[in-house]
Amino acid sequence: MMSKIACVITDYFEDSEYRDPAQGFKEAGHTVVAIEKEKGKTVKGKQGEVEVTIDESIDQVNPGDFDALFIPGGFSPDQLRADDRFVQFAKSFMDDKKPVFAICHGPQLLITAKTLDGRSATGFTSIRVDMENAGVNFKDEEVVVCGSQLVTSRNPDDIPAFTRESLNLLK
Repeated sequence: MMSKIACVITDYFEDSEYRDPAQGFKEAGHTVVAIEKEKGKTVKGKQGEVEVTIDESIDQVNPGDFDALFIPGGFSPDQLRADDRFVQFAKSFMDDKKPVFAICHGPQLLITAKTLDGRSATGFTSIRVDMENAGVNFKDEEVVVCGSQLVTSRNPDDIPAFTRESLNLLK
């Protein structure tokens, strides 16, 4: 059974942290739906290598219509967490125990949603203290899978393991 994956994303995402996992998800037969404030808008990666056309507006989506959530890193998650619509969207996936894939700075959105307390996870070095303050059992490992629901990784070097474990959860 193929999954429909919500991807919350805005400008200055980390190019490879969107491109490579999204490609892996699509090659495995899953659908990735890019969600931002404005449908049809084009958002650009911080390296200038990748552009993503937004499929849906956050105002027009329902978490119940998706099987999983994907949060690429870069500056995108920090911008998205300033908007409560994205915070509540992410929180609903965690509360409903649906798969959530967050790489690098991606966990910032989950910190703001207050959904990481008591979880084992990882993220980019600069957010380690933020994650620990949010109650995370922080692990400096290429990929951490918590509760057969949450997949986190640290940086672009971890993308192969991140994609592999995310796909394993979708099986």
